[in-house]
Amino acid sequence: MTFDVIIRNGRWFDGTGAPSAVRDLGIRDGHVAAVSAEPLDATGCPEVVDAAGKWVLPGMVDIHTHYDVEVLNDPHLPESLRHGVTTILLGSCSLSTVHVGAVDAGDLFGRVEAIPRKHVIRAVQEAKTWSSAQEYVEALESLPLGPNLAAFIGHSDMRTATMGLDQATRKNVRPSRREQQRMEDMLTEALDAGFVGMSAQQLLFDKLDGDVCRSRTLPSTYAKWREMRGLRKILRSRGRALQAGPDASHPHTIVTQALGSIGFGKTKPLKTSLLSAADIKAIPFIIHLMRLLAATVNKAGADFKWQHLPVPFEVYADGIDLVIFEEFGSGAAALHLSEKIARDELMRDEDYRRRFRKDYDSKYGPRVWHRDFFDAEIVECPDASVIGKSFGQVGLDRGGLHPVDAYLDLVLEHGTAIRWRTTISNHRPDILKKMAQSPGVQMGFSDAGAHLRNMSFYNFGLRLLRHVHDAEVAGRPFLSMEHAVHRLTGELADWYGIDAGHLRVGHRADLFLLDPAHLDSTLDEYHEAPVAQYDNLSRMVNRNDATVPLVMVAGRTVWRDGDATDVLGKERTGRFLRAEEKTPAVRPVASSTMVAVPARVD
Repeated sequence: MTFDVIIRNGRWFDGTGAPSAVRDLGIRDGHVAAVSAEPLDATGCPEVVDAAGKWVLPGMVDIHTHYDVEVLNDPHLPESLRHGVTTILLGSCSLSTVHVGAVDAGDLFGRVEAIPRKHVIRAVQEAKTWSSAQEYVEALESLPLGPNLAAFIGHSDMRTATMGLDQATRKNVRPSRREQQRMEDMLTEALDAGFVGMSAQQLLFDKLDGDVCRSRTLPSTYAKWREMRGLRKILRSRGRALQAGPDASHPHTIVTQALGSIGFGKTKPLKTSLLSAADIKAIPFIIHLMRLLAATVNKAGADFKWQHLPVPFEVYADGIDLVIFEEFGSGAAALHLSEKIARDELMRDEDYRRRFRKDYDSKYGPRVWHRDFFDAEIVECPDASVIGKSFGQVGLDRGGLHPVDAYLDLVLEHGTAIRWRTTISNHRPDILKKMAQSPGVQMGFSDAGAHLRNMSFYNFGLRLLRHVHDAEVAGRPFLSMEHAVHRLTGELADWYGIDAGHLRVGHRADLFLLDPAHLDSTLDEYHEAPVAQYDNLSRMVNRNDATVPLVMVAGRTVWRDGDATDVLGKERTGRFLRAEEKTPAVRPVASSTMVAVPARVD
């Protein structure tokens, strides 16, 4: 029996955590048809891939992205594919484009996710042909998708489409019974269409763009318990997931979300994925409480997970354009002003500076940013004398200026031409190891497709594998490589109920080759690349192509040796993965050499 592709002599990981081994894989009709300890017969096979010295892994699953806009014009999504990510979840943080119109989508996505509002409006306006979740799925599947997609339905999307953006973002307005029923019908219809669940948001520094409702928080943040109860009941009954962002300024909301996951008696637990488990510099002890909370409620009958970015959370900013400033009053006041002249006038005002200094010096209460301008390095500036210095050091060099004044002076002088960076969380390697081991944590918080100038975590999975590999080489392992691969693949796919993340006979051939010799410092290097659909806006990306020499989706090679193949962007290789829908069984090749659970080969 012939194969379409044979992958020879690679160290095969099946995505279940089972021992890895050197095997040949035979692929036919987009599925794995054989896994063999002996060489497969290549007669009539048009493509034989030599994987000697390489690892053959299931495609990784990215559970937190904001590709909802980008996918409409660029459905091959190469920045994720090139790193071995073959399944992508849309609709995070209560945001999706299923029901809202173009202008509302621009207001929802523009400022929160730092995707230029005018491009959001244009993309949705030009692409939208759907009016329901099922039609949205059909529209996605009509595109030449590169990776597979799955999706949450966004609560802010449903609330805005039902109540109107203005009414949906007023504190004293509650949905009527009819509006509540409409949202519940929208959710039910989305779950029927195969969505993995619903995303909601309580985080109060996610602000709207536009003019009408500018600087109000996302519609989902205005929902009260009664509104959420009806939606949560539907999710619980269907066994689908709630992705939620708690209000960090009110820690009790975190506990409430966790307790709400518990199932009592015949009541199912509510699958809950909370944003996010981070080792925050500003509050170093909080990460231990997060792990304890997950362990406690899961022992009590919950199905509760934290989402976690398993790499240092390093962010960049051009001037003052960075979402972390939304968490305190003076920072939000500057970002509220979209015009540079008005913003500059504000930053010159001494009363404003006094408020900013007060906010900066306040080290108490929940917060994300450590508020330390001595821990903020300038990486680009027309004034070369400040490059490589912190704003705090610049203040000292300028006669002992307060760090806030040094920062504001430089922003006034250079605007967005001054670029700087800081790490706000996940800075302690030992804590990252503990999080990677924790069963209450899911690996994935990339924000791919958003914050285009601020962060780049497209290769977070490779960086976790490097961390595990380095520890193995040093003789201090903290996680087996098989378990690490499982955490990035099959574990996530199984929890969300999608058919992905596995590489055994009968499964779809979504896979990539990894060269362990290039699990190295290139994974950390800084790169930028223009985004054509956003008028060539330069975006932060990851480019470490030697690490992943080949990527396949449904048995088709979409990425090879640092470049897209002719298939990518022209033919549809990916599909929309509907929750609880399994791939039809594929007849395996009859062979005595096939193995179900291989012995490990180091």
